[in-house]
This record gives sequence, C-alpha cells and structure tokens, in this order.
Amino acid sequence: MQIEVLKSKLHRATVTDANLNYEGSISIDMDLVKKANMHVWEKVDVLNVNNGARFSTYIIPGKKGEICLNGAAARMAAVGDKVIIVTYTHIEEENAENWKPTVVLLDENNAVKG
Repeated sequence: MQIEVLKSKLHRATVTDANLNYEGSISIDMDLVKKANMHVWEKVDVLNVNNGARFSTYIIPGKKGEICLNGAAARMAAVGDKVIIVTYTHIEEENAENWKPTVVLLDENNAVKG
C-alpha cells in the first residue's frame, strides 16, 4: 500500500510580492526550487504562518529571492508574511520509517540558512 508523505519543504519563506492581476500560481526563486527538489508546474501547498491560511497552487519560475503569490493566491498573504511551501509524494508504506524529505530553512531574505 502507498501512503502520501512530505517530499520537500521551503520553511519560513518571506513573501516578497503579491500580484492579484496575474493568472495564478506562486513565483519562486529557481535556486530555491532546485535546492528543495521541487519543479516548475508542480503543485504546492502554501501554509501562511502569520494568518493560518492554507492553500494549493503551482510553481512558476521566479527571480532571485522572490516568493510572489499571483492571482487569487495574492489574497491569502501579505508582503512580509512567513510561509511554508510544501510538496508531497507517494511511497510504499514499508519505506515510511526510513523516508527523509528535503527541508530547506530560509532566512529573512529567502537565502538558505547554514
């Protein structure tokens, strides 16, 4: 049997922009996308630490340091809010005990800590 588990996480990213008039999605710095083992067009859940909002969208390429909510997602967070961006995958249940997701901790400027 397969179970759904955390695949990757960008932890405590800072929202740098919110563009209500864009079609939709979240623009993420491509270096962060790669570091977190995420992919352009991949579905993500975004968890807003400031207001508790949780929503799903998909990744599009962003500029260096950028975490920009686009379209309807722009209503879910304000510039400066801290968010956790997560992806999931399916694994065989017997592999769960040894599963390790990719976790990327970010500083105030969306740079990787450590």
